[in-house]
Amino acid sequence: MADKQLSLPAKLINGGIAGLIGVTCVFPIDLAKTRLQNQQNGQRMYTSMSDCLIKTIRSEGYFGMYRGAAVNLTLVTPEKAIKLAANDFFRHHLSKDGQKLTLLREMLAGCGAGTCQVIVTTPMEMLKIQLQDAGRIAAQKKILAAQAQLSTQGGTQPAVEAPAAPRPTATQLTRDLLQSRGIAGLYKGLGATLLRDVPFSIVYFPLFANLNQLGQSASEEKSPFYVSFLAGCVAGSTAAVAVNPCDVVKTRLQSLQRGVNEDTYSGFLDCARKILRNEGPSAFLKGAYCRALVIAPLFGIAQVVYFLGIGETLLGLLQNPQP
Repeated sequence: MADKQLSLPAKLINGGIAGLIGVTCVFPIDLAKTRLQNQQNGQRMYTSMSDCLIKTIRSEGYFGMYRGAAVNLTLVTPEKAIKLAANDFFRHHLSKDGQKLTLLREMLAGCGAGTCQVIVTTPMEMLKIQLQDAGRIAAQKKILAAQAQLSTQGGTQPAVEAPAAPRPTATQLTRDLLQSRGIAGLYKGLGATLLRDVPFSIVYFPLFANLNQLGQSASEEKSPFYVSFLAGCVAGSTAAVAVNPCDVVKTRLQSLQRGVNEDTYSGFLDCARKILRNEGPSAFLKGAYCRALVIAPLFGIAQVVYFLGIGETLLGLLQNPQP
């Protein structure tokens, strides 16, 4: 019983550490994903992930790629904790006398975990998207202002660069949203987040469990590290690409600021319909490879942390301090 009590806190610690390390490593790719998903056909600023990152560094500096990272670093630990604890809880209650879960029950456990996770994920994504996309909106306005000034002057005089508008912080955004819309402001796009995260968990958890099991030589043995690592990467990237259409819609719905001549949306179906009509089916795959590149290392890093047993080591030191 002691081992079971130790396992969940250790998993939560490992999940939090893995999340912090993972976010630090892959956040620039996530920023590129958000900007690629938000740009519409009329105002395309970036042609690819690398083009987006190069232009971001040129206009905003190296740390411009980490706009919004503080929000993720703050909330990723409770998000991972809720997701892992919920998955363990549902798997425990859906199992019969310790027998292996059927695929349907594994999917139900993943569904429960994804549903619980959005409590933290929705406000985290809401704030992160505003901060990530602010640079794209500012750059677009700067280009359009310069073009307008050149056209009015006939191109004979150099354009005078307008002062850059101050960019909001996460604290300012949170305060403004709470004042203007209440707590519901932080949960804008909740339905779209559910439609992304619940299917993601339904795909990821059973796929990872079954791929990881392929490396077990006996039922009680752990899989070798490299099997768990590859299983996490494959399951994570597969689930990420599978739900990318919902991620595109969620990103558009949660963006409060729009570029010039960009569509606005009243809800999930309205957004999906306008994207399909104006940009074609391929628009639903915008940023898919970026998302796969973000998710695969995140789960790969998680497997490294679990394999090293950092959480167990920390708990052991706390429970048995050296004299």
